Amino acid sequence: NNYIVEVENEQQIKEYKESNKYISYYEKNKKHVEVVVEKGNVALFDVGAVVNAANCDLFPGSGVCGAIFSNAGYKELYEECMKIGGCETGSAVITNGYNLKAPYIIHTVGPIYESDDKSAPLLKSAYLSTLDIADGYSLKEIAIPSISTGVYGYPKDKALDIALDVVLNYEAKVLEKVI
Repeated sequence: NNYIVEVENEQQIKEYKESNKYISYYEKNKKHVEVVVEKGNVALFDVGAVVNAANCDLFPGSGVCGAIFSNAGYKELYEECMKIGGCETGSAVITNGYNLKAPYIIHTVGPIYESDDKSAPLLKSAYLSTLDIADGYSLKEIAIPSISTGVYGYPKDKALDIALDVVLNYEAKVLEKVI
């Protein structure tokens, strides 16, 4: 796929940017939001916001959610999430990043996978809500994990197609890069 590349270090990023794939990407994506796939703990990324694969109650969980709460500072993040009071499936909210390198955490609630007809619109909405918040806060770079593909059971290939479609077609005002 010419839109996405997996990188492990700065040299690979440089080589990717110098390749025809990068030029092709920018010709096709008029708003110039760069998409890069990196393996790693999203809670450790140094970006404007990391995205939490949250549950509707915004309670601490396992997986990505657990890593974010653990690294951010459980007590402070939990208290702020409880003040917000929850988030509907397909929506997102933002909190402080506390002890993370990222100053913000965008909590997005993806669907529990049932079927493409029921789940795809909710997953699209979750990604779009995330991008809207990032752009609304004038963030230039965010890190998003694969939403709903863990315990929520969304097939990874289908979730990736939705994520790429939403991000690559997003008309960003400020947002420049999604990891």
